[in-house]
Amino acid sequence: MASPESDYIFVDHEDCLPSKRDADPDLAHLPEISDFIDNQVAEALWPVNKAIHDNPELGYHEVIAHDALTSFIESRSGWNVTRHAYGIKTAWTAVYDSGRPGPVVSFNAEMDALPIIGHACGHNLIASASVAAALATAHIFSLSPSPLSNKIPGGAVLLIGTPAEEGGGGKIRLLKQGAYSSPPLNHPHLSPPSISLISHPGSIPATALVHTTAYSRFRVEYFGKEAHAAAEPWKGINALDALIIAYNSVSVLRQQTMPGDVIQGCITNGGARPNIIYAYAAGVFVIRARTRERLEELRKKVEACFEAGEMASGCEMALTRLGEYADHVPNRRLGGRYTAYWNRLVESDFADDGTKASQANEKEKWRPDKIPEDQDVDEMRGMSGASSDQGDVSYALPSLMPGFEIPTGEEGDVGPHNPGFARAAGTKEAYECALRVGKALAGTAIDVLVRKNLLRDVEREFGNGPGKED
Repeated sequence: MASPESDYIFVDHEDCLPSKRDADPDLAHLPEISDFIDNQVAEALWPVNKAIHDNPELGYHEVIAHDALTSFIESRSGWNVTRHAYGIKTAWTAVYDSGRPGPVVSFNAEMDALPIIGHACGHNLIASASVAAALATAHIFSLSPSPLSNKIPGGAVLLIGTPAEEGGGGKIRLLKQGAYSSPPLNHPHLSPPSISLISHPGSIPATALVHTTAYSRFRVEYFGKEAHAAAEPWKGINALDALIIAYNSVSVLRQQTMPGDVIQGCITNGGARPNIIYAYAAGVFVIRARTRERLEELRKKVEACFEAGEMASGCEMALTRLGEYADHVPNRRLGGRYTAYWNRLVESDFADDGTKASQANEKEKWRPDKIPEDQDVDEMRGMSGASSDQGDVSYALPSLMPGFEIPTGEEGDVGPHNPGFARAAGTKEAYECALRVGKALAGTAIDVLVRKNLLRDVEREFGNGPGKED
């Protein structure tokens, strides 16, 4: 929870109506944010971004990324860095404390890559956007006694290096360790984080309100009895039969699943020779649904299919859960502010009468889309079949995970988890997109610090969200 509002020094703005997008008074901090990132972050952070991209590391083994990012933050004045945080080798935290009471705004920086295809999910860009945003937010604190600083309350910035998003559930481990519910490490006088901000690159147009699916991965094993498949098959108990019955039952179940339900699976063990009644068979399966509540309903139906294989074959079954993510529930109040900043950035960077636009038109340069002002339209565009452990964070505190498109050039229309996307994620153009996201994230965080009613309404929306009582 945030500190009492009486401790803050706020600028009064118009009240924020829960049913409407925040009004855009003036985005007063955007010029200072943009100037800081363009002139004091962009060039210095680029080698760090490239080091992460060009040295892809799997979850919980992001040693190069951990060291590069922490060393970079340690080189910045006013930041307190904790390496190997919360007992996790490649997790880390960085805190900038203004020295005045107020809320803590937090950013997550992902680092891990995929097997074989490297940074095909662009986590190097996620880290760069969050680092740039955190530094810019802290920079606004440091402007005292400039006119802008008179609009900034006390508080702090928390940047968390979060390992193993790709199936390892790094943020879930951090949640269990209190990273999002307790004061930042080595800063017991601060409040726990009030909000959590992150972003994600992709191949769809920009969106503020990304809603991912709930996800569960599990292993199913059947144990039977070997026998000669031709001479004495009646003496065996066929584990492969059990798995095939279950697999076919799942296929039949798909006819009656809901939109957004996904069931995927593969057989990992199916026997050694065709003339043996198999004593062991196994597979790994994934189920997804739009909400974690629906996921539990789907889970019961899917597990009944595997129980059917057990009963029909006479085998014994073992089901082991391997990992689960909640769906990401975006906070609309935060999304409104992000959209205002993002759209202004797109307008200014690609203005029809500007130099940048003229150069872009000459080169037919790729340009990003603006985010729809209608949040219902935006959220429809942001509905994703993918999953992220940021979803679990969104059930713990208000969260925003905007999506942004990167140019894929000659690779064509390729999306995440594709080798072409990995190559695109390493380009300077993609990095520039991430920095633009960082500017909009910083603006969102600063608004939470500045606008008294915004933080109140963000927390009110979160309190009435999924799994909460009205």
